[in-house]
Amino acid sequence: MTRAISTTWRGELSSSFFFLLGKAPKEIHDILTETLGEHAPSYATVKNWVAQFKRGDFSTCDAPRPGRPKTVTTSEIIDQIHELILKDRRISDKSVAVQLGISRERVGSIIQDDLEVRKFSAKWVPKCLSADQKCHRYQSSEQLLESPSK
Repeated sequence: MTRAISTTWRGELSSSFFFLLGKAPKEIHDILTETLGEHAPSYATVKNWVAQFKRGDFSTCDAPRPGRPKTVTTSEIIDQIHELILKDRRISDKSVAVQLGISRERVGSIIQDDLEVRKFSAKWVPKCLSADQKCHRYQSSEQLLESPSK
């Protein structure tokens, strides 16, 4: 069984091989373009790789970048937001943000992307219902319609 190798990793690996053979960046780029076609890295990328190889860095992994790490979107935060929504379906994203001490934008992103719920008629509801949930809602609605009104 063969595993698919990403084009970028393949290009970087090939570049390091041709660099070790003493090829110039232009020659390496020409070989990669001939081999990979439209998926070949740009000449500037190949030049950067060759410069990296000349410094002795043959790593194919990205180095950690500076900046603030994403620590807000954790499973604990997602669970806390989910519990707050289940406790009060009319809670606002602003209220959730204040209670958890995170930004309103992050709360909105977690609610929409991770929990997959949306605001509908002032309540948070799932975007898509499973077949069981649809059946349960249908049965509940029928029971309410059939029950005598008080």
